[in-house]
Amino acid sequence: MYANDARVLGLIGTTFRSVQLPTIRVTVPAALAERAVDAWRREEANAVPQPEDAAYRLHRHRAGTLALIGLTITERGQLDADGNTVVDLDPELVGVAMDAADHVLRR
Repeated sequence: MYANDARVLGLIGTTFRSVQLPTIRVTVPAALAERAVDAWRREEANAVPQPEDAAYRLHRHRAGTLALIGLTITERGQLDADGNTVVDLDPELVGVAMDAADHVLRR
């Protein structure tokens, strides 16, 4: 049952990707914005292990999303009065970050 529901959710996600969704304006605390930008600037020399297990793939995917948020901050981020970064993000980046938050909150 859950596997089929997950598949259907993936198909819904595919339809969302086929349309132009509006960006989402977010405020990223200064220290976290700096770490996202660092992730974007970091040189990767590590090869992906073969075969790649699911946990490694998830971490790699999330690290890539962090780097893309860092790129967006670099290109379009604006500092607010408190020194935090305000930036318009693609909804997919926001969604992946929110999924990662579920993992952090369970620890």
